Parts: sequence; C-alpha cells; structure tokens
Amino acid sequence: MISNPNNINLETISNEFNLKKTVLIYLKQWKWFALSCMLSIGLAFLYLMYTPPEYNAYAQIIIVDDGSASAPGIDILKDLRRFSDSDGKKTEDEIEALKSRQVLKSVIKKLSLNIAYSEKGSIHETPLYPDSPIKINFTASDSIVDHSKYGFSLNIISDTAFNFEEEDNEQDDTVNTFDFGKSILTPLGNIIITPNTINMAELIGQTIYVKITPVDELAEYYKNKVLIKPITEYSNVINLSLNDEVLERGKKILNTLIDEYNRISIEEKNQKSKNAANFINERIDLISTDLSRVDDKIERFKTGHRLTDITSEAELYLNSSSQSEQDIAVAKTQLNLINYMKDYVDDDSLSFEAIPSNVGLSDPSINNISSKYNDLLRERNGLLKGSTKEKNPIIVNLDQQLEGLKQSLVQSLSNSAKTLSFQLKSLENRSSAINSKIYQVPGQVRESRDIEREQGIKESLYLYLLQKREEATISLTSTSPNARIIDEAYSLGLPVFPKKKIVFLAAVLVGFFIPFSVIYVSELLDTKIHNKEDLEKYINGITVLGEIPKLREKELNSYVKRNDRSLLAESFRIIRTNLDYVRRGRDVKAYNNVIFVTSTINGEGKSFFSMNMALTLTNNDKRVLLIGADIRNPKSYSVLKDYKSEKTSKFGLTEFLVDKSVVLENVISTHRIDSNKIDVLLSGKIPPNPAELLMSDRMKPLFDEVSNRYDFVIVDTAPSML
Repeated sequence: MISNPNNINLETISNEFNLKKTVLIYLKQWKWFALSCMLSIGLAFLYLMYTPPEYNAYAQIIIVDDGSASAPGIDILKDLRRFSDSDGKKTEDEIEALKSRQVLKSVIKKLSLNIAYSEKGSIHETPLYPDSPIKINFTASDSIVDHSKYGFSLNIISDTAFNFEEEDNEQDDTVNTFDFGKSILTPLGNIIITPNTINMAELIGQTIYVKITPVDELAEYYKNKVLIKPITEYSNVINLSLNDEVLERGKKILNTLIDEYNRISIEEKNQKSKNAANFINERIDLISTDLSRVDDKIERFKTGHRLTDITSEAELYLNSSSQSEQDIAVAKTQLNLINYMKDYVDDDSLSFEAIPSNVGLSDPSINNISSKYNDLLRERNGLLKGSTKEKNPIIVNLDQQLEGLKQSLVQSLSNSAKTLSFQLKSLENRSSAINSKIYQVPGQVRESRDIEREQGIKESLYLYLLQKREEATISLTSTSPNARIIDEAYSLGLPVFPKKKIVFLAAVLVGFFIPFSVIYVSELLDTKIHNKEDLEKYINGITVLGEIPKLREKELNSYVKRNDRSLLAESFRIIRTNLDYVRRGRDVKAYNNVIFVTSTINGEGKSFFSMNMALTLTNNDKRVLLIGADIRNPKSYSVLKDYKSEKTSKFGLTEFLVDKSVVLENVISTHRIDSNKIDVLLSGKIPPNPAELLMSDRMKPLFDEVSNRYDFVIVDTAPSML
C-alpha cells in the first residue's frame, strides 16, 4: 500500500549495490549449493575412480659441445671445409632431435611398445608391463606389423588352451579356441601365441587384451607426451619428463630415448668419419699421381738446362759479373791515366817540366822511368842555377839523357796502352757472356720455382692427408655421444595425474559456481517487485505505508479478528497507524477519509486487502464502509457470503448508479465477521458499460454522503491497467 500525498511523479533512482541483500539472496538457496557440491564431489570421485593414475619419470642430461665431444674425424671435415658445420649445434636443435620421430620410432621398436598387453580389472584395464604372461610371435615381416592396427583378447581356459576373440569384428561374433604354440590366422598374417610364465594354472579364467598400434601413431603420441626443456635459458642441461600409467615403462622410455639419441648421434659422426676417410683415400691416390708427375717434370728441367742448383749458380754468375765490371772499370781507369801521361809527355811546351809520377798506374816500369826523369830534371835545374850557359857540356849531356828517358817513357806508355786495350776488350766479352747467362736465370728460376711450388703443395697436401687418414681411422673407435647423462630416469613413485586435491577443489568450485550462476542469471533477468526495498529502488517521493506477508493458498480466506496477534493482523495495524500519520499530515478538506485500493492486474489481492483493512479499522470502533467498485469483476460478494448478515440488500452500486429511485439505505448491507461489524456496498449486477456507468452524476453525491456518514470509506476498485 502506497501513498502519494503531494502528487509527486514517479522517478527512477540510482541502483545502489546492497551487499547484505545480495548475500542473503544466495544464502536463502543454500540447499541448492549443498546439493550441487555433493553432486560435483560425487562426479569427481567417479572420475578419480575410473581414471587410471599416471606417474612422472624424470631424467637429466647435458649436451656436450662438439668442440670437446666430437670425434677427430669431424675436425678433419672442418679442416677440409667441405662438410664443415657453420657452428656447434644449439640446445634447441638438440631438443628437437631428441623428440624427432626417428628417435621415438627407434625407442618404440626397441621396447616393443606398439604391442600392449593388459588385463581386465574391476574398474578399468590394467597394463601388463614389463612382464606379460603371454608372448606373440609374428610370421609377417616387422614392416607390416609396425604399420598395422589390430586388437584381440585371450581368455585362458586351461594350461594349454585359450579362447580367441577379435575386437571390432562385426562379421563374426564367434569365439574360437586355440592351443598355445599353434598358428592363428589374423589380418596381420599367422601369429603364434606362447606362454611367458611357468604357472599358467594361476591365469585360468583371466582375460588378456592385446592391442597393436602403428609405430608412427605411437611416435606422434609420445612426441606430444615427452616434455624436454632446458633448466634455464641458454643452458646445455636438459630436463626430460614423461607421465605414464606404468612407472617402470616411463623410466625405460626415457633411458632408452637417451641411449637411442646417443647411438644415432654416434652413427652419424662415424658415418661422417667414414665419408671423410673415403674422401681422403681418393684424394691421396690423385695427389700421389700428381706428385710423381711433378717429380719427373723437375728432373727433366734440370737435366735439360744442366742445372744442379739454380740459386747457387745464379749467385755465382752475379759475383762473376760484378768482378768483371770492376776489372773493366780498373782497366779503363789505367788506360785513361796512360793516355793522360802520353799527352802530357808529347806536349812540347812542357818539355822540361816534371812528369807526374805515382798517379796510380799499375805498370812499375813507367813509374821508374818517370822517377828517373824527374831526378835528372831536378839535377839539370840545379846546374842551371849555378851556370849561365845552356851549352854547358854537362847540361847538354843531361838533356840527352832526359830525351832518351822521355822516348823510353813514350814507348812504355804506348805498350801499356795496347796491353790495356786488349785486356779491356777481353773483359767486356767475358762480361757480356756472363750477363747473357744472368738474363736467362730469372726465367729458369721462375720456371723452377713454379715446378718446385707445385711439388711442395702436392707434397704437403699428400703428407697432410696421410696424417688425417690416420686420425679418421682412430676416430671410428673413439667417437663420443652428443649427450652425457647427469641423472638416469627416476621417480618419486607418487601419482601426478589426476591430482585428487585439485580435482576435489575444482569439483567444489564447480558445485558453487553452477547454482551461483543460475541464481545470478535469474536475478539479472528478474524484473518483478518482491519486497519493499525493490519498490523503493524505482519510486521516489511516495510513502510506503507497509507490507503484507505472503499467505499460503489455504490462508487466503483468513481475515483479521479483534485482538488478533497474528503476523497478518500486525501488518494491517502498522498500515493503519502509518495511514493515520499520513492523513494528519495532509491538508485536504474533502474525502480525507476515503481510501481507494487498486493494483495493476487481477488477482493481486485488492479485495483481500480491502476487507482486512476495513476489519482492522473497525477494531478501533470506527464506522467503516466497504464499497465494491470493481463492477467489471466483483469479488466482495464471494467473500461475504460465508458470514452472517444483519442487514442484507438485494441492490448494489450498479443499481444505485442506474436507478435514481434507489437510495443509499437500500444498497448498504451490514455484516458481522467474527466480532467485527462492517457495512458493505456491494458491486451489484455486472453492467454492459462499466466505464460509462462509473462516470455517472450520482458518484459524487454518493461519496459526499458516505464521507460524512462514516469514519472511513474503503473503495475496492478495478485494476489500474484496465
């Protein structure tokens, strides 16, 4: 029940979050949360029961650098620069090599993982690994078995016989019986099944399942299953891990994976060494032939040019040429001095002048004659100083001696000049011959050096290849693997999947989430007004007088009694008190005691509220009139027909509005409900035009009169939307 005393318009207010109210919404549905959690935990328990546990196996290796671990044969190839790798393999590359299909297929074949044995358990199948009670021998080649997919089951019925049944055989559902050791025809060819244990009697009645899977399919499965990663970035230490239903099988797979990886890496290195050795042998044969050809060539060259050591002979030629040039220079110098002496002696103007001596002439006779001539000349000049006559016999004698010495000197000079000219010509001829040989030496040296260089290259390469061939031979027996094992595969022996705590925790979370999401979505889509708080969220300026508790269907015919202490009675008393408070605050003269009761649609409790509100007001000994104004669908008569009537009228509001002869006293009935007395103006007959009838001129006089006659007038109206 609401009141709008100041005719204020409805306004939408802000939607504030109320934590307490929100929490209470979910707490009211605690049973659904409990049920959902119980169901989730039950499903988690079933999941754990039917999911085989998996165990984790760990291993750790270190990738050894090629520089320290590679075989000498690899260094040969690097030196030759023909098969060399640009850099050492990186850790990431080795990880990919470890997970390669080639390595995994080798592991699967070595451990025979493509043939799986299991036995039927109480909940799920249990793998039989590593020991299986039976063994299968295939007559078909391994290549056929490795690419085949086939399954069958054995039910052991005795020590020597078993029932054989193929899986997924829709054509034939019969079960065949065979003896151990007998050939059985299958799509893979003939197979022979033999016992792999001594106590076959213990296995009677047991069913063994055999599943053959293609190797390629298993390799792809384990490629995604095996986790390989370095412990830190750029580290050469690698961790390997594998989750498997059988702990021993997981450990064997990891250990075998490492062994096969090392075996393949060693084979690759040995193959490189073999290729290097074959290449070296071929090159040695070719270079040996070339070296013999070069030796023959240098032998023919030295024999043809009559050479033993070109360098020594070339040096000798150079020394001889230098000596010849020096001798020619000396001879020319002596010849020039002789010509100078000869010109000096032949000069008449210098007849009694001293002849130069000791000028460097190599002929001692010329030097002796020159010395004697100069001695006589000094003697003559001394005599001339003491005598004034040049015709002095002594002086004449000296002049004759001087002339004779001078003629002898001229003759000696002429002879020496001829001798030196001959000697100079001889030296020049000799120098020309030596120079001619020297001019031939560079070509011979160049040709000899070319031959010797070719010989040296061939010889050094030949010796180098001989050395590397020995190293390659040694490397075949000393090749080291790429990986060194730090820790072999190990395990703590505890299941890692499924993790019970996480599964149960997830089940509890899901158990809470499902009802929470359902309630949240339902609350999100709910547009109904459920309580006072919901109403106050969407209206503003309108006073809410009170709330009526929701009643069960059997309580809908219960009405407020005098001195009633029920929750329903207390709710109406609160509304009565609030209504009185609101009325006192209103400045309204007319109709201040008239109360209209309405709702949106039919069936929301207008008549129920009107009746109980009227009874609550009569509890205070107030005179109250209840008017049934819902003449389209009247409900007041159905309520009052079960109670005693002190005054009954056969007319109602419809007759009063239609017939002016009907007065108010003729349409008001008096009823006693328990100890409460109440006047009622019923709706009357249902008219064809209720809307127009309610607009009658008799409505205002009616309300004027009842408003003055009664303390309260409660009008049960039609729904407002109608």
